[in-house]
Amino acid sequence: MPMIAPVSELRNYGKVLEKVKPNAPVYLTKNGHGQFSVHSIEDDEEFEKARAMVRLLTEINKGIQSGEEQGWLSDEDLDKHFIERRKQKGKMLMEQKAEG
Repeated sequence: MPMIAPVSELRNYGKVLEKVKPNAPVYLTKNGHGQFSVHSIEDDEEFEKARAMVRLLTEINKGIQSGEEQGWLSDEDLDKHFIERRKQKGKMLMEQKAEG
């Protein structure tokens, strides 16, 4: 069951923090409406992992959609692409060394 408390209880924040546990945030209300949540670092880390997973899956889906719409690269074309990128990166590094 979620822990709900008025924001005024933060005057004694130690007691509020004691109630915060992993997977059990404390929700703070202001004028009877939810305004804030206090949650554990563990919960925050899990939330960030979930956000990263959503971003990754979004990019994967974009790649799949692009492949379906524009066609997939053959193994040979993929090799050529990365060989060319490596050459360009090498040129850039050589130019930077020459300038420095």
